[in-house]
Amino acid sequence: MTVVIAGAGPTGITLACELARRGIACRVLDQAPRLFEGSRGKGISSRTQEVFSDLGVLDRMLADGMPFPKFRLYAGHDVVSEQTVSELLGVQPLRRSPELPYPETLLLPQWRTDEILYERLRELGGQVEFGTEVTGFDQDEDGVTVHTSAGPIRASHLIGCDGGRSRLRKALGVGFAGETLETERTIIGDARVDGLEGVFCHMFTKAGDIGERFSLWSMPGGEYYQFVATMPTERTPELTLDAMNRLLRERSGRDDLHLHGLRWISLYRVNVRMVDRYRVGRVLLAGDAAHVHSGASGQGMNTSVQDAYNLGWKLAAVLCGAPEELLDTYETERMPVAANVLGVSTRLHRLNFQRPTEPVAVHQLDVSYRGGPLAVDDRRTPGRLRAGDRAPDGLLDDGTRLFDVFRGTHFTLLAFGRRPDADFGSGVRVHRAAKSEGYDVDGDALVLVRPDGYVGVICDRVETVREYLERVSGTA
Repeated sequence: MTVVIAGAGPTGITLACELARRGIACRVLDQAPRLFEGSRGKGISSRTQEVFSDLGVLDRMLADGMPFPKFRLYAGHDVVSEQTVSELLGVQPLRRSPELPYPETLLLPQWRTDEILYERLRELGGQVEFGTEVTGFDQDEDGVTVHTSAGPIRASHLIGCDGGRSRLRKALGVGFAGETLETERTIIGDARVDGLEGVFCHMFTKAGDIGERFSLWSMPGGEYYQFVATMPTERTPELTLDAMNRLLRERSGRDDLHLHGLRWISLYRVNVRMVDRYRVGRVLLAGDAAHVHSGASGQGMNTSVQDAYNLGWKLAAVLCGAPEELLDTYETERMPVAANVLGVSTRLHRLNFQRPTEPVAVHQLDVSYRGGPLAVDDRRTPGRLRAGDRAPDGLLDDGTRLFDVFRGTHFTLLAFGRRPDADFGSGVRVHRAAKSEGYDVDGDALVLVRPDGYVGVICDRVETVREYLERVSGTA
């Protein structure tokens, strides 16, 4: 049976690519007539770039994107300040190294990210069924009957990637605890701008009051800008180009800037909520369907893509014979990540572009599953790298790049010291290494890297690796 994915945003298409490259049949359904046309989720974090590199789409994104611009604050025509993202968050900028190939956040409008992901899905033999709405479902021990506007579909699993207003989440009846900031609304859209120079996130105010601003983000290519303005709910204007130009003049105190060519506009209220369960039987939730929050930290799309990346290899493994319990680790690993993102984004939202008293990292390289059900660290003296951590990039003895070794759907066993005299099957590729930066191991250590680039096992016994592979794939 096929897997049905509801929603063709970055979450749903990433998941579809993960399943397709493993030979798992899936159908992606979206009620919209086409891909999303706005720039909404525009920042791609360091860790998400690593995910997209593994999926074979990062080169296209780097070609069309640009480094994250500085924030420039105006008081009328005067420039008050310019800050990088790192300066604004109070952190030291990351530096490129063999262990960290993508230190900078990439700016790319979401519509282009969606296009590139969809191009990749089609290369893998998949497609999106646009104009097809999922209206409900019934599940039993053997599968799920998915009710759609085009008729019923029988599936092994149904994955809700249908956004913050998820119909599937509501149908599941899971809790969605949190808060809604009812006193404010945010308008976001894309338009051309006359009278604007320089590549920045331009934050216009009359007198440097950051609370009353109209932001215009430079986007790759320079044709369109993303505009953002937050205001009290009772003062929300009409969603028209004329109204946006009036708001820009009011907040900037300038009449030399003019918006035109409106491409997309939306009004939203900030919700800070997450589900209490990611899985009910054969129905699972991912991305905004499972967690929604302020866009202040720029982590929404990144967290959602990494949900799909975590779920994809596990769902495929279960469909190929791995224990069903493997799917439970999706919730166990990703729920704490979502909770942390909600906390960070809410904190930054309330700071309203004021520097935090403590540094805030948003690169997501520090996301770890240490202590979780799929992290086995069998060393007497644990080192800096622990099971559950992101597996760093680096070079093997022959100059081979580790991320090239990891790329694909397999597990990777790094054998430091002697090569183990064992066959772990076609799903595991073994590479011998004398030493690699970022891997502080001694002696005849074995490091098993999961298909999603996280360390599953650090040990010195072949039997430990075999036992782990039995748990996650059903074979060893």
